[in-house]
Amino acid sequence: MKLLSSFLLLIATGTLAFGHNVQSGPNGGRLITTVTPHAEFFLTTDRLIQITFVNEAGQAVSPANQVVKVTTGQRSAPTTLTFSAKDGVLLSEGEVPTGNKFPTVVQIKPTPDAKTVVERFYLNTIVCSGCDNPEYACTCGH
Repeated sequence: MKLLSSFLLLIATGTLAFGHNVQSGPNGGRLITTVTPHAEFFLTTDRLIQITFVNEAGQAVSPANQVVKVTTGQRSAPTTLTFSAKDGVLLSEGEVPTGNKFPTVVQIKPTPDAKTVVERFYLNTIVCSGCDNPEYACTCGH
């Protein structure tokens, strides 16, 4: 319930980031640099979210004890996704709802005793004409 309240507050106050100063990950997704190792948020063609952890050199590293939770979807009925390890990445156990430009909150707990890192943005899947990434991972800052 607390997560839902926080999600709705973010929507009401308009505090979601809009793709400025965004870095792209190895799969063309949004690189979250506020956590170590960095985490790439990538929406697959099957509408699953793939989290790939990358080191400072940009190379993929296998997930360790990280716990990831993503809340996205319609404002009136947000979807919360949990993750499990598969082939060296974390893959959501459910799909992102059909649609586009969803407010999204990514929560990453790097280790069991660490503080949770929170990243907020709109999950806009339209391809940017400037950098050819989806808008949620746009690096050209148009």
